[in-house]
Amino acid sequence: MRRVIHLATLAAGTTVLVAVFVGLVLAQNPSPSALTGKVTSQAEGAMEGVLVGAKKAGSPITTWVVSNAQGQYSFPRQRLEPGQYTISIRAVGFELPKTSVEVTAQPAHLDLQLNKVTSTSRLAMQLSNGEWLMSVPGTQEQKLSLGGCVNCHTLQRVLFSRFDAGEMAQVVQRMTMHTNNSSLLHPWMRPNDGRVAPLAAGQIAFGKYLSSINLSGADMFEFSLKTLPRPKGKATQVIYTTYDLPRRDASPHDEVFDAEGNIWYSDFNSQFIGKLDPKTGKVVEYPIPQNRFGQIAQGGLQIDIDKEGRIYYGNMSQMQIVRFDPKTEKMETFKPPIRESEFGDGHLTMIDPAFQHVDGKLWANVAFATGEAGGTWHVDLATNTWTRVTYPPGSPLALAYDVVADSKNNMYGMQMNNDKIWVTNGKTLETVWYDFPTKGAGCRRGHLDSQDRLWCGVFHGNGLAMFDAKTKKITEWKVPTSWTRPYDAQFDDKTYVWTAGMDNDLAVRLNVQTGEFTEYLLPHETNVRHVEVQKSGALSSLWLGDQHGNTIIRVEPLVP
Repeated sequence: MRRVIHLATLAAGTTVLVAVFVGLVLAQNPSPSALTGKVTSQAEGAMEGVLVGAKKAGSPITTWVVSNAQGQYSFPRQRLEPGQYTISIRAVGFELPKTSVEVTAQPAHLDLQLNKVTSTSRLAMQLSNGEWLMSVPGTQEQKLSLGGCVNCHTLQRVLFSRFDAGEMAQVVQRMTMHTNNSSLLHPWMRPNDGRVAPLAAGQIAFGKYLSSINLSGADMFEFSLKTLPRPKGKATQVIYTTYDLPRRDASPHDEVFDAEGNIWYSDFNSQFIGKLDPKTGKVVEYPIPQNRFGQIAQGGLQIDIDKEGRIYYGNMSQMQIVRFDPKTEKMETFKPPIRESEFGDGHLTMIDPAFQHVDGKLWANVAFATGEAGGTWHVDLATNTWTRVTYPPGSPLALAYDVVADSKNNMYGMQMNNDKIWVTNGKTLETVWYDFPTKGAGCRRGHLDSQDRLWCGVFHGNGLAMFDAKTKKITEWKVPTSWTRPYDAQFDDKTYVWTAGMDNDLAVRLNVQTGEFTEYLLPHETNVRHVEVQKSGALSSLWLGDQHGNTIIRVEPLVP
């Protein structure tokens, strides 16, 4: 689904493109900046923390910078080649008339005057999911249930609806029949026999709650809209690059680098894997062979790469591992030894082939399935031999959401509703469990660092965790902003661990030496799942897929 709005880029009633050349200054000597200016408004004067984007006509790439404490913004010369650029901004509560500027070989100057949003409805359309969750009344349990809606769409769709309690209960029931990767363009349904069960008590209660906070009983919200503060200080010293993907319905979920610097991504809604060249923005997509059709023909989840540069893809409801060799463009599929009648709502989601070269095996995970289909598998693709990991009677629950391999090809398992991490030995398949210090929440996804330490996102606990296999100790950090709900985490093997989530449009960097957090507001509403850290350079940078917005985003800090 394309975003419902382009945040803070449209002014009320504006229909005529304003080609703004006012304040354009041509300097006598070359400058390190291609375009500079000052962001102001009548309401605030000079404005810090406004994201300013420049997109060249005909290009899929948008470059974003952030205004400093004096309201100044600056695009480096090497980021904007000469041409006509559309200018856009993100600053909750403010809008910019449609604006464009000509960038030449000489430095250009363009001041931006923002208009304060006076309409509550227009402000509401700018809120992130996290800001909605901060704003609406309700218990923590009710808000957590509401937060489940963001799997498929923004909360604007829920809050601007006018369904009463009875109607909303039916909507809730219908939503449970959709898969977690549904969207407006791909409303995938779970397998069912066509019968509709009676409304459950929980669905009726949740429908009543939703109707109490939507517009079913009033023309405007009867609670105050809370917004997060704009970026300040270090959070303004960053450059973002967003890449539009060619398909309107592209849903990038995971990303991984190859040796040539290309970004490979999985599509959560459609049967493609894609390759992005960050230098040019060019995208090549490769269709996936299907063996299940109709409503079950969804996309995939994890994408990863092995030591030989081959791409692996967890192809979800197709219940197969896909392996693609970019050199030969040969694509292979591998299926678990399970009868299709046992698949049910099974999804082959996570795979980790990173250390397959150690013993010839990779790890795969099948989730949300019945019978023998669920669980973790140790797979030898050379012989297509699948060994399911089993546990002695009385063992703790070990239905993993994510599986991650260490350098010896042992497997780390985690689940957001399980306050344990477990490690399965790659040789013996014996498993050991480790308890989180804080109970009630577990990790959703994670990465291993160069020291074989697991870093992961504590989704329901709004934090980060690191498990050190040498000390058997789990260390936890709480992220500063509520409703971040870190989905994933990765350490840069130097100083910083990165994370992000589906709710508040923040990319978060933690200095593990000092405990300092820096939160970078993303250029637009971004449903983030996987995070991928580019470790090269003086400072690490972060790559994200916008699962709802057919874009891939790079976050480059300019200061430690």
